[in-house]
Amino acid sequence: MLIFVLFGCTQKKTDKKPITTSNDSLSSYFTLANDFNLSRQKRLSYIMKANEIVINQENDSLNRVNLFKIANRYFNINNWKGYKESVNLVLENSEKVSDTVSMAKGYGYLGDYYRVKSISDSSFLFYYKAEKMYDKLNDKYQLAKTLVNKADLLFRVGDLIGSEKEIFRVLRIIKDDNNDIANEINYDANNILGMVYNSMNEYGNAISYHKKALKTLDKMQIIGKNQTMAISYLNLGLVYVNLKNYKVANYYFSKGIEQQNIDNQDPSIYALLLDNLGYSKFKLQDNDGLPQLFYKSLKIRDSLNLNSEIISNKIHLSEYYSSKNDETKSLQFANEALILARKINRSREKLLALKQITVVDTKNASSYTKEYIRINEELQKEERKMGEKFSRIQYDTDQIKGENSTLETKNRNLVYFFSGLTILGLFFYIIKSQKAKNRELLYKQQQQKANEDIYNLMISQQNTIEANRVKEKKRVAQELHDGVLGRMFGVRMNLEGLNRFNDDLAVNQRNDYLSELKNIEQDIREISHDLNREKSELINNFVAIVDNLFEEQRKTFSCKLFSSIDSNIKWDLAINSVKINLYRIIQESLQNINKYANATNVKVELKKQENSIILTITDDGVGFNVNLKKKGIGLQNMISRAKECNGEFNVKSKKGEGTTITVTIPLE
Repeated sequence: MLIFVLFGCTQKKTDKKPITTSNDSLSSYFTLANDFNLSRQKRLSYIMKANEIVINQENDSLNRVNLFKIANRYFNINNWKGYKESVNLVLENSEKVSDTVSMAKGYGYLGDYYRVKSISDSSFLFYYKAEKMYDKLNDKYQLAKTLVNKADLLFRVGDLIGSEKEIFRVLRIIKDDNNDIANEINYDANNILGMVYNSMNEYGNAISYHKKALKTLDKMQIIGKNQTMAISYLNLGLVYVNLKNYKVANYYFSKGIEQQNIDNQDPSIYALLLDNLGYSKFKLQDNDGLPQLFYKSLKIRDSLNLNSEIISNKIHLSEYYSSKNDETKSLQFANEALILARKINRSREKLLALKQITVVDTKNASSYTKEYIRINEELQKEERKMGEKFSRIQYDTDQIKGENSTLETKNRNLVYFFSGLTILGLFFYIIKSQKAKNRELLYKQQQQKANEDIYNLMISQQNTIEANRVKEKKRVAQELHDGVLGRMFGVRMNLEGLNRFNDDLAVNQRNDYLSELKNIEQDIREISHDLNREKSELINNFVAIVDNLFEEQRKTFSCKLFSSIDSNIKWDLAINSVKINLYRIIQESLQNINKYANATNVKVELKKQENSIILTITDDGVGFNVNLKKKGIGLQNMISRAKECNGEFNVKSKKGEGTTITVTIPLE
């Protein structure tokens, strides 16, 4: 269970020097409100005193700077209501005097607010507005900072490619710049790239960019440097946890705790380090400090009301007590994690809690697994919808700006028309010149869009080729395993049975089986030369070929086979891939029964239910524990084949009670 630390969760940076005002008490209140040694309530009282002074000031640039200072201090004590009110007041005052710089900054602050509140579409909208304004103002550093925040938001909602794209745009903007602001942006960009590649399982790149972030810190002299370094050590440790290199992860978590002890500004970071250090020790089977590290982290998170991280803590405690065979405590913490995840209604946290409780509560594992699958599908749909929503926000925002721009142009032209009759000739010249420039600009924009479309097409084509290549490899492996190996197994069993006989009948049967081996050799050759061809007899005469499979089973093996195929099934309505995959699933199931089940009776039933085909295969063999049994390639192939047909695959089995496989495939 990993929790990534995002740079955007730290305190808002404040000016190193207080602004000089006519009121000395205002400067004092700002200083005291940012004193982290004071209690939260005391700091809030100083913020409110400062706010009373600032809201009565004249609406000038100094007033707007002071309002941003108040917003920063509200942010640092997590007072989101005061923060939003201050930012909205700044925007209102800025619009009155057309202060675009303060408006852009205010939009960025609102983006931060909605990001913290997990209202992703609103956060994206305000970051996009800030981005457009900074781009228009040609303020590259503020533009880069806004794009970093936007990339962080995209990372949070699971759009890893979008986040990566924005960060590389940032790196191009600040390329070759070497100053404190550029280094700070460079650190944040590398930190996010490290987390993006970690989530993409590109661990080499993740380590590289996190180390670049640490290297950037060495060149920087900023407030809270040690805390930032502790975050980098934490993120590096999390990459090594993913790599299951817990020894190196333990080293980085320990270094992060050392740095945090030097500059202990954020207890939530300290709690993360303690929890993950405990987890790496647990994985290394190093019980020194366990489970105290987990409980210490949990106590801090409880005091800060960090619900999503409390869930992580309790899952770790559940894993720990499960390893100690304390099933009561393990189940207790798993249940508490699931209850809290459902309470805060966070899909990712619910998935992690369900995954753990499925392991420790085997009696109810089936219901938890169904809930896990449902939530996972809903999360994937939500992520896709969020990406589409972001695209619509960009489009709608640009369209509104275009309409406003058109309206302003019309009004201006109207004024020019009534006031410029005396300079009519010059007016026509300006209009003509402007149209020419617009056409040139439109041409350049269309050319740029065409270049982007060509590039995207190339990328899409490459991805399609790669996906088809992987799919074809998988299909060949399934064909070799399910078809050829099954037949060879049957031939081998019969040849072994004939070893005890040397009469003419046995010789003839051996010759028949040698002929069958030649046929298998021909099938292998056909698969090698034509990977896309399936047997026409399997497609066009499905019932007959299945009956032949059953007849071979009855001749070869001693267990009794009972088969039933519903005559109401209209096989001509089933597409070829459904017939092929059903046949392979039956074939693989019978093969597994013959190898492992020691069954006396086997029943295979194909029936029609509403608009679906139901395949049921039941045996009275030795059975197995489906929760503990590692899935072999045969079972994995059957599951994969069911999914290819948009179907469902279920297996129920207990030791000594046989096995039942049910496959439900919709008729298209």
